[in-house]
Amino acid sequence: MAYLTLTVGELETNAYLFYSAISRRCFIIDPGAEAREVIGRIEREKLLPLAVILTHGHADHVGAAAEVISHFHIPLWIHEADERIVRSQVNREFAALFGVALPPPAERLLTDGETIGSGDLAMSVIHSPGHTPGSILLRSGDLLFTGDTLFQGDVGRTDLPGGDAEQLRGSLDKIRKFPPATIVLPGHGEASTLERELATNPYL
Repeated sequence: MAYLTLTVGELETNAYLFYSAISRRCFIIDPGAEAREVIGRIEREKLLPLAVILTHGHADHVGAAAEVISHFHIPLWIHEADERIVRSQVNREFAALFGVALPPPAERLLTDGETIGSGDLAMSVIHSPGHTPGSILLRSGDLLFTGDTLFQGDVGRTDLPGGDAEQLRGSLDKIRKFPPATIVLPGHGEASTLERELATNPYL
């Protein structure tokens, strides 16, 4: 399995295309903005999207989801605890500020510990509340998509509605248990490794 990173929007959100090099099936993770760029890259790579998956519901991670979903006729998946975040008043105001559309209701509500996908395209869902109530990590082999839970050298903020610093510390405890060679793929900024973060990130 492989991935491509597209950094999109004014807040430079990392959208990921997680795909099988064999079947070309893919999941679209956090398409935050620039829908035409996301769609164009998928089509140039001849990928076959199965779903849009959100690591959490903030507008800077969902801004291109509506157009991408409509274009490919695919569903939206999000953790059950963040479904209401997507259409919250704060999110509506944020979306209006940046001129992005909020996505349609999710067709699948994810839960901690479940596996999504199958065969050559499968990921595990790990609930990681703190940044939002329904933030998740997505793990496949040595790849860990962390959304806004963990960044290179930093962690997600907890001062927005639904944020909880104590819950975030618990989520970081989960991350500490993964192998040091785990590749950390955050919602913003550069990729890292867990080994590096354990050595340099003050929150770990």
